[in-house]
Amino acid sequence: MATDTIDQKTLSGLIEAGAVRSAHVVGQRGGWGVLFRYGMTERPLATQRGNVRTWANFETLATYLRELGIVRFEVDAAQYDPAAPRSTAEQSKAERAREQMREAHADAAYNKWFRATVKASIEEADKPDSRTIQHDAVMAALQSGDSAALRALAEGKPTAKTKRTARK
Repeated sequence: MATDTIDQKTLSGLIEAGAVRSAHVVGQRGGWGVLFRYGMTERPLATQRGNVRTWANFETLATYLRELGIVRFEVDAAQYDPAAPRSTAEQSKAERAREQMREAHADAAYNKWFRATVKASIEEADKPDSRTIQHDAVMAALQSGDSAALRALAEGKPTAKTKRTARK
């Protein structure tokens, strides 16, 4: 449903000419809108993209109207629901934003954990009393499936050459 709206420039011109008879503030899902009556017409204020302009905060709307020179207006709060999102698009945007924040926090926590683990491992490896195991010896034990040889390597005991056997 297309709604006829009035833009800021036209509204300012009508106010200067004294053509605006009244302003009617209407509560709605998640905020406040305003209808301006001029002549036999009543229209809501438009955003730059042509949608109906809404305010999340009543005080901000009242300040806006006062700056326009409108100090008296009617308020209808019957449909006002501050907890409801202004639209389903806004609701999905809010849900996406929450999910992105959750992911960002999880990524940051993982990154912090990962960096701390790598730092601790490097510090452990740099200690003078740390043991090193030759890569070839570990790979030979892994490929042969010789768990006894792997345990011996981990404990720092010398191992016999592992025979390679084909895996089934």
